[in-house]
Formats: sequence, C-alpha cells, structure tokens
Amino acid sequence: MKNFGIVGCGMIAGFHSKAIEAAGGKLVACFDKYPAAAERFAAQNSGCKAYQDFDRFLADKSIDIVTVGTPSGAHFDPALGSIESGKHVIVEKPLEITLERCDTLISAAKKANVKLATVFHSRFHGASRTIKKAVETGRFGTLTLGDAVVKWYRTQQYYDSGAWRGTWELDGGGALMNQAIHTIDLLIWLMGDVAEVSAHTALLAHERIEVEDTATATLKFANGALGTIAGSTAVYPGYLKRVEIHGSAGSAVLEEEDIIKWDFETALPEDEAVKEAMRNQKSGGGGAADPTAINFTGHAKLFANMIAAIDGKELLAVDGTEGRRSVEVILAVYESAKTGKPVRLPL
Repeated sequence: MKNFGIVGCGMIAGFHSKAIEAAGGKLVACFDKYPAAAERFAAQNSGCKAYQDFDRFLADKSIDIVTVGTPSGAHFDPALGSIESGKHVIVEKPLEITLERCDTLISAAKKANVKLATVFHSRFHGASRTIKKAVETGRFGTLTLGDAVVKWYRTQQYYDSGAWRGTWELDGGGALMNQAIHTIDLLIWLMGDVAEVSAHTALLAHERIEVEDTATATLKFANGALGTIAGSTAVYPGYLKRVEIHGSAGSAVLEEEDIIKWDFETALPEDEAVKEAMRNQKSGGGGAADPTAINFTGHAKLFANMIAAIDGKELLAVDGTEGRRSVEVILAVYESAKTGKPVRLPL
C-alpha cells in the first residue's frame, strides 16, 4: 500500500481522497495554505493529519505520493518541493500554465528519479481506450478530421466564488485551460501532435474575469489531418463534451464517457461489444453545468496506475511530458488569438 498526501484542500481534494481509497492507497496527510481548510479536510478523512507548515508536510517520511490540487497557476511550488523531497507527484490538470514551469517539473522529476503524473483521467475510461486502440490498429484509415467540443455553462457566481478564478496568474486561461483541457488532451492523444493553430478567443457572457469564456481554433496535425477546437463556459444550459475522430475508413464520436457513433468500412467481431455499450449508455451531465458532478473513477484508475508504475508493474500512462502537450496547444491558441496569425508548434 502506498501512502498519499494532498496539497490543496478545496473541492478537487474530495475527488482525490475518494480516488486514493478506490486505488488501494491510504490518505495520511494534507496541507493547505489556509490552516482551517486543512483541519476541516482532515476531520472529514479518518487517519489524515493536517499540516500547517509545508516544510513539515514534506518532511513526513510516511508520504510516498503527493497529489497537488491547488489553483492551476499555483501547482509549481508544491509539486517541485515534493519532487525535491523524493516523493512521487500527481498534479491536477494542467501540469502548469507555462511551458517553462512544465519543463522544470519534468526535469526535476527525472533528476530526482521520481514519478510525475498529470491528471488526465479521461484517458482511462473504457470508451476512450477503445477509440485509441482503433486508431493504433489503423481502423480509421487515413485520419482526416478531429474535433474537440466543450460547450459548458458556468454562472457568474462560479467565477465570483474565488479570487483566483478567471485570472491569468492563477487560472492560466479560461474555458480552454480550465474546462476544455481534458477534451483537448483526448483529441491530441488520439489524433497526434498539432503542427499549426489558428484561433479566436472572446469574453462574451461574464464579468470581472480576465480570460476567455469562448474560444475556437482550427488545427493542422503533424500527420496532415485537420481539426477544430470549440470551448466555452457561456453556453446555457451546458452540454456533454465531445471528441470526434474521422478518417477515410471510419468514424467514432465520444460524448462524455460514451461512444455514440461507431461506423467503420470494415466490421469486426469486437464491434458488437461497442454497440451493446451504446445501447446502454450511462453518462450523466458530467461537468457541463456543475463542476462538482464529475465522476472520480478515472482519477482512481490514474492513481492506481501511479502505484503500479512505482512498483514496476506498469508504465506511467500520463507522465509530465504527456501532460505538457495540451498546455502547449492551448498556449498556441492564446498566442494566435492575440496576434491574429497562425502559430506553428512546437513553441
């Protein structure tokens, strides 16, 4: 059994605590820069010790793995401190909000010989992996179009609920960096690296925030395929996120955790299992309108993968380098929107 410590005792810490238990780990410690938050969280989780001093938290030798759930632009310090203390680290998405910070964390983990993972739990859902296998086995033929669509809704009260929300410094961006990043990660995991981005962003329906609540981008992938990103927190009432993968020999559409389209030129016996799952769809609203409605099962699988990777039983599925990819694409979108020009990748 591996022992976990959590940094950042806000909403996301609740998902992490449930995932730790489901993954077979044990939550033993927590830290938050607001001592009352740490004390409150520890009281809700039996066996969890609240620390008021981060250095003392890091000195706790019983902690094997630290999960970081602070605001996006505040991931760097707790993640780096944990790495340099010899602890394995799981960082909530995004890994960080600049490529320089991402690269520093990746290099530090390599130097310290510890594991660094990024929380992109959507990769662990069965439907996502079914589509990934179809890509890898060539069932789509030549990949032609790939689309990520996140038309969600967040109230003004959501942004007003925390001073960090909707800021460049701590949120790192808006509808793309905070909400759509999971779907963008899936898109590039399935379609491959992005070579060029052209984009527009706008703040259309919210007040008192610095970042976008609506964005669109066209993509050219390194393999020649084209694609789009559409992300918003200003679409009432909010709809399930979608990833669409199309090719010369097949198409698949993922909506939240369910495959809703599965059409291939050549049928295979395993297609029946996919179609049976389509007939018994289970996804609810996800985070379309309520950020607390996200399922933690993907987190649990990611945490279990970290434990197995530490024990040498599995490869780490979403390491720091993988976590960096979506950040780079989103930063390219922001740069293109700012300059009005296409942006080539890598940055």
